[in-house]
Amino acid sequence: MFVAAAQARPIWLDSKATAAKVVAWLEEAATQQVQLVAFGETFLSGYPFWLDLTDGARFDHPAQRQAYAAYLDAAVTLDGPELTAIVEASRDLGVFVYLGLTERTRGPGSGTIYCTLAAIDPVAGLVSAHRKLMPTFEERLVWGMGDGHGLRTHAVGGLRVGGLNCWENWMPQARHAMYAGGEDLHVSVWPGNRRLTEDITRFVALEGRVFSLAAAGLLGLADVPAGFPLRTELEQLAVREYCRGGSAIAAPDGTWLVEPVVDEERLVVAEIDPAKVREARRTFDPTGHYSRPDVFAVSIDRRRRRAAHYLDDQPDHEQVG
Repeated sequence: MFVAAAQARPIWLDSKATAAKVVAWLEEAATQQVQLVAFGETFLSGYPFWLDLTDGARFDHPAQRQAYAAYLDAAVTLDGPELTAIVEASRDLGVFVYLGLTERTRGPGSGTIYCTLAAIDPVAGLVSAHRKLMPTFEERLVWGMGDGHGLRTHAVGGLRVGGLNCWENWMPQARHAMYAGGEDLHVSVWPGNRRLTEDITRFVALEGRVFSLAAAGLLGLADVPAGFPLRTELEQLAVREYCRGGSAIAAPDGTWLVEPVVDEERLVVAEIDPAKVREARRTFDPTGHYSRPDVFAVSIDRRRRRAAHYLDDQPDHEQVG
């Protein structure tokens, strides 16, 4: 089975154009017989890189307010035309997709953005949408906290596959939830930096005795549209490249199938053999023979959290997500 990380540049804050680019990468992956492709964190429609470069915590600063509004406008809904086009491409090409995206809802809370990892099955369509449990540091200025609803694994080519966003992969409980779901392949998605992926990709492989695929993105000043409210401030800085990749793939014994790839837009592809997972679990299976459920009790709440539940005899309007 061939799997791949699509290490690419988004059309930043242009969800329609970025969705078209996702489809083009899926078409390329299909020509290489790839059955699963993962894109970086919030690839559609962009990582909020400006926050730590432009003092994003300035309270009520006009340009920061405008930047957030532009970012919110570029976010996508799970039933919107962008995801619909990608779901159709997945079906037509027979490729399973893990796609990082900025999600907003149509109903209550539509002013909040979630860092979401969507899982798209070629037959069943959108099978899960995992909202990042805890945005990291400055990300909390623009993303809401998610819930456990998307902590699910899926069958792909004879394997079970699960995925987490960025520093969620350092959360022991979140990793445990995915291992307990029967993972054989763990997908981690990142904004793009080798220092983020080099250690954790191999660590997850060794801890879970799983194949570990890290998908990271590329992003630089040249990708920021001229109309972005903080473009002038960004131009005055010495930084020109914000996200530089780092996509990689490790085997269940922690060895590299593909070492972290930097500063290169490409499909990072590897062939994986499910038998290697079974071999690695001879000595260690974190939620099997090496677990102690009599000592450690683990409960995972996968209910979708909402701001209100109305207790009356009138049905609520349907809420996306």
